[in-house]
Amino acid sequence: MIAEAPLLVAEGLGKTYGRQLGCRDVSLALHEGEVLAVVGESGSGKSTLLHLLSAQLEPSVGRVLYRTRDGALRDLGEMTTAERKFLARTDWGFVHQDAAAGLRMAVSAGANVGERLMAVGARHYGRIRGAALDWLARVEIDPGRIDDAPRTFSGGMRQRLQIARNLVTKPRLVFMDEPTGGLDVSVQARLLDLLRGLVRELRLAAVVVTHDLAVARLLSHRMIVMKDGEVIEEGLTDQVLDDPREPYTQLLVSSVLPA
Repeated sequence: MIAEAPLLVAEGLGKTYGRQLGCRDVSLALHEGEVLAVVGESGSGKSTLLHLLSAQLEPSVGRVLYRTRDGALRDLGEMTTAERKFLARTDWGFVHQDAAAGLRMAVSAGANVGERLMAVGARHYGRIRGAALDWLARVEIDPGRIDDAPRTFSGGMRQRLQIARNLVTKPRLVFMDEPTGGLDVSVQARLLDLLRGLVRELRLAAVVVTHDLAVARLLSHRMIVMKDGEVIEEGLTDQVLDDPREPYTQLLVSSVLPA
């Protein structure tokens, strides 16, 4: 059941880079346990929006609010840098398209998972290693490879390790930037099944940026379609994909999904 009070709220969000528009007038609400897909072609503004929502960019206009564990709806722009960093270590996860951007490639798989636990105060080596072993198994990585460095892993394994690193601290909200991009079709399918199961099991809220409408259909409850920095259509994922209202969305759907 989706909670009544939203977890994340964007109000009139916009970003410009000089004369270049990143996104304009985006408002949305995300609830616990809900997955929102942000779709559109390259340059549509979807990645800019993701970085605004995750406080990696400051908006030019508008604001982003987050409901903290004490129930207060806080303006991210009014938080201190330390408070935002604490959220990034505890309540949030961020899954990059390039797993190398979300991993420390020179240290072991176990250390990648363990570091996230240590960032939230874990200090007992045995329990940290045990949690790392458990999460490697959950993301279908042989626990026997716990001491191997991610640079020795395949692309799909690196992405699964990045997911384990993000989810080990049981975040409430995960941002995903093209999580299956660049992977072989068979690897994509396994990763999507894994993500869908973990999101459901952990009741995660997630914002998923993707150009792949099949990924949006499999993972998300709702979706927004962006074009030229603006949201042009939004609604339940199946409704938008099965009966798109806007000509641009109709074109996207007809060019990617079979009739």
